[in-house]
Amino acid sequence: MYTGSFVALVTPFQGNGDVDFDAYGRLIDFQIAGGTNGLVPCGCTGEAATLSHDEQKSIIKFSVERIAGRIPVIAGTGSNNTREAVGLTRYAKEVGADGALLITPYYNKPTPEGQIAHYRTIADEGLPVMLYNVPGRTGTKMSPETIAKMNEHPNIVSVKEACGSVDQVTQILHRCDINVMSGDDGLTLPMISVGGKGVVSVAANVVPGDVSELCRLANAGDFAGARKLHYKLVDLVEALFVESNPLPVKAILAKMGLIENNLRLPMTQITDAGWAKVEPAAKALGLF
Repeated sequence: MYTGSFVALVTPFQGNGDVDFDAYGRLIDFQIAGGTNGLVPCGCTGEAATLSHDEQKSIIKFSVERIAGRIPVIAGTGSNNTREAVGLTRYAKEVGADGALLITPYYNKPTPEGQIAHYRTIADEGLPVMLYNVPGRTGTKMSPETIAKMNEHPNIVSVKEACGSVDQVTQILHRCDINVMSGDDGLTLPMISVGGKGVVSVAANVVPGDVSELCRLANAGDFAGARKLHYKLVDLVEALFVESNPLPVKAILAKMGLIENNLRLPMTQITDAGWAKVEPAAKALGLF
């Protein structure tokens, strides 16, 4: 099952707004060279909300082919429209993705019964499912009881927990044996300490080696070593969220020469005030 650092990869765009697949390939190679344990394309960090379905499919297919089995690919295929999520998940399975990351349905705010029906319907496609619990973006929180109920389905095997609560992870694992991955970089270490296995990381976009090593040490029980990396990265992790993700991380990647700093509306480039907070944290780690 999923262990370690899975990068929530940004989607690089050309100046005309098209997906920059040359840069995407560079990012994938950078991640593998840095020791990242898995790739998550087309998530929130990848600006999936502004990608067309055809673009999502092209990115998923490109990721699978570029990685060629070296690390798992967990494709972002979520939607608040169950039929759309089924179609994207079916495609991800067809092209060889190893799993699907599925955000809690947003805006329509389904009841727990609706959440369970939504996820079970998609899981019936046969691809391993990672639930994505992020109430700050969706307006809906999945309870530990609901997650435990979903975990009865053989294909619902993992949850990316971005509730900002270690107790949420404790309550989930108290009720079932599902794989838990942190959805908050700052909580990776404490979540592993109560039974989580890793992180779906924003920070790994720019420091893949450090995030992977933090997870490795923590999973090996070397919490003193992991704690050193936790505090090494604390300023960067805070800086990555001074403005809406992925504005800060894309600005850093552009300064590193890996992508152009282009986003799709309604996202715009980081402000000067935001960059004034991000730049020192990135420089302190020698990123540029």
